[in-house]
Amino acid sequence: MQARWIPADGGCGYGLRERQTSPWAGQDDDRVNDKAPPLRPHRSSPSLPATPLSPLHFPLRGRASRIRTARFRRSSSIGFRRSRSVVPSARVPAIEEAGSEMSLQPSERAELRRSGFKASACAGEAGRLRREHITVEIRKASRNNALLKRRRAAAGAEAASHAPVAHERMVGSSLGLEALPLLAQGLYSDDSSTRLEAARELRKLLSIENPPIQEVISTGVLPCFVELLDREDCPELQFEAVCALTNIILGTSENVKVVVDHNALAIFAVWALGKVAGISPLFRDIVLAHGALFPLLQRLNRCTKLSILRKATWALGNFCRVLSTANFEHVKPALPMLQRLIHSQDEEILNDACWALFYLSSDNDENIQAVIESGVCPRHVQLLTHSSPSVLIAALHVIGNIARGNYVHIQCIMDHQALPYLLNLLTTNQSKCIKGEVCWIISDIMAGNKDHIQAVISENIIGPLVQLMQTAEFDVKKKAACAISNATTGGTHDQIKYLISQGCIMAFCNLLGYADTCVLIVCLKGIENILKVGEAEEHSELYGVNMYAQMIDDADGLEKIENLQTHDNNAISETAVRLLMSYWLEGDYDVPCVDPFLPGLEEALPFGFDFALPGAFDSG
Repeated sequence: MQARWIPADGGCGYGLRERQTSPWAGQDDDRVNDKAPPLRPHRSSPSLPATPLSPLHFPLRGRASRIRTARFRRSSSIGFRRSRSVVPSARVPAIEEAGSEMSLQPSERAELRRSGFKASACAGEAGRLRREHITVEIRKASRNNALLKRRRAAAGAEAASHAPVAHERMVGSSLGLEALPLLAQGLYSDDSSTRLEAARELRKLLSIENPPIQEVISTGVLPCFVELLDREDCPELQFEAVCALTNIILGTSENVKVVVDHNALAIFAVWALGKVAGISPLFRDIVLAHGALFPLLQRLNRCTKLSILRKATWALGNFCRVLSTANFEHVKPALPMLQRLIHSQDEEILNDACWALFYLSSDNDENIQAVIESGVCPRHVQLLTHSSPSVLIAALHVIGNIARGNYVHIQCIMDHQALPYLLNLLTTNQSKCIKGEVCWIISDIMAGNKDHIQAVISENIIGPLVQLMQTAEFDVKKKAACAISNATTGGTHDQIKYLISQGCIMAFCNLLGYADTCVLIVCLKGIENILKVGEAEEHSELYGVNMYAQMIDDADGLEKIENLQTHDNNAISETAVRLLMSYWLEGDYDVPCVDPFLPGLEEALPFGFDFALPGAFDSG
């Protein structure tokens, strides 16, 4: 017999009854209506579920059914009690508990129910938090996977126009031994992005637990990693190569031997020392304090391989950067090696060696003298004809440091015939940086004595300098003006007259229109030195007139000097007033026909001018 619980009133009543399959089902005689009214729950427990009907309520056939129905109607109370007796035994404790709960006060009953739900609520909160955490982690993982797919797709699209199809497949390949041939092929590619991606994948492959070091070495990528250590133009490739070689060195002794055989260990050590020393002067001092200079010099003495020589020279240059007087003694033993390195034919070695000498000669005259005594001056003068602009600029910086020394150091430059090379750089098609550095060197030379100025004049360098003051870029104009102004400061009258004959007055007056404070001070100083020469010549001339003052006026210099009286810089304004008072507002030729009683005359004259005319009309 099958049984299931269904609503006794078709879904609208309180009670439930059990439908049973009658043994008379399917016969034609009349039945008693099987929709018996449902039993209602007891009044004392309205919240309890309704009691199911007894099996006695199911319909029977014929006389037996009528007798059964009449008996039930006569003893309905007994039938009800009988129906309660069929309540499942599992529900009895719940009923008793509900009854005991009903006997409590409302507040106590609420508290009892709240305490029963407290533990389950806490457990539900912990489960909710755990589910949220798992959901967030899944979302993060999904987002990272999506970003990684997009990046790989973008890298593959970028490399499609440069790299072969095999390299495109390599970019999206997974880290596995089956990808090693493609990774090795990509590392030797001419495309930078493909090489970087291949180096990165190989570095990741060597970084896993139990890395396939021997398999990677077997692909022949080790020489390429050693070569990438020299890629100063691509720090990312350098980083990947260093990391890959470090992981290989961490392998077995056979793996280390392979790295040593390829000279990678020496390059790696030199690169690491140079990198640390180049970070800051503090780190450089730490490297020098640990005695790293002498092993590096020994490596340079014994080594003949170009890649190691380049890297060691670069590291040596970092050892010499931003030195103080106290630290100069630590690197002074490197001077003989640098003197040898500047005779190299390699452009990169020449450049790094020249910059190292520039750092060593930047502090004081004692350092400059030590550099000169090392014998580097003749070679640096020869390098002024080098075809590489980087080597040429580095050599000019070294010569410029020597020229900023004392008279003996300047004479050393003159003795090695540097002036003809400097003139050639001024008159040929060179960059602004090169011409500006040449002007600085000539300015330092003409800041020496009269013999140095005469040597520059004898080499016919003044004319090109004046030309640069008028036609070059502003930075070059400023440096050329400094050179001519230095010549007017320390030169003789004849030398200054030669400068005037080359057109320096017009060049100075034109530069007075610029707003640069340094240029204005330099030009006013040069004009004042020229006017002093004109004042000395004034008394020997027939007419007693300062001809250079008239030349400055003709070049519109007087008007510009008058405008500079109100300049914000005190040095400029005071120099302008002094020039006007000394060379244009004294003597009868200055104001020959001026009425002293002319209205507004005091406002028109410079401030501080006391107008007094001898023999003026006296009303008394």
